[in-house]
Amino acid sequence: MEIEKKIPTHVSIIMDGNGRWARERGNEREEGHKAGVETVREVLSEACRLGIKYLSLYAFSEENWGRPEKEVHALMALMLHCIKNETETMMKNGVRFRVLGNRKRLPVELNASIDELEATTAVNDNITLIIFLSYSGKWDILQAAKQIAKEMVKKQAADEEIDQIGIDDFSSYLVTAGVPDPDIILRTAGEQRISNYLLWQGAYSELIYTDVMWPDFDKDDFHAVLEEYAHRDRRFGKIK
Repeated sequence: MEIEKKIPTHVSIIMDGNGRWARERGNEREEGHKAGVETVREVLSEACRLGIKYLSLYAFSEENWGRPEKEVHALMALMLHCIKNETETMMKNGVRFRVLGNRKRLPVELNASIDELEATTAVNDNITLIIFLSYSGKWDILQAAKQIAKEMVKKQAADEEIDQIGIDDFSSYLVTAGVPDPDIILRTAGEQRISNYLLWQGAYSELIYTDVMWPDFDKDDFHAVLEEYAHRDRRFGKIK
């Protein structure tokens, strides 16, 4: 297969369609989120087997806080349940776990569990699983700009020093500092937009869309995405 010749370093996924998947079956939206967890397990396992080093998942955006309180509570509870039950599997498979986003808005118990799992899995290096939780691209860029501004004010930086701030310097203030930009940004369930996700980091990512809803997305669908990527010609604005 072509994917074996061109394995991406970082695959990022906007996991869309859980709610619609549940509604089509006459269930509450929460059932779709639960079904989506099984897809995460399958895709993570396959990504690890193929040698992909980073798998990141857009689980909950800053805008999602505006959803009905019942659904938000269910999502936070589901995340907490998954964290408490996946430690053994992650350690067995060499998965390093990270959560990136505006964690100040997350429940105290969830933050504590995240800290514990991040510390426990920090020794693993087969693959890094990143969950973007309470995240948005605009928020990320804004918080980075604020950090830089505060530092420049504190040191009373001259205009010349401010002018010397480069792209790499700015990137180091984003929550993804140290994480390679995604080679692929995939969105499931047919929508063709990035919904305020990785606006800086995704500047040269290959955007791939599929009509398959996230709970139905399986190993074969994942292979199809990687095959599509393998046939793309990435030029990064240059001529080959």
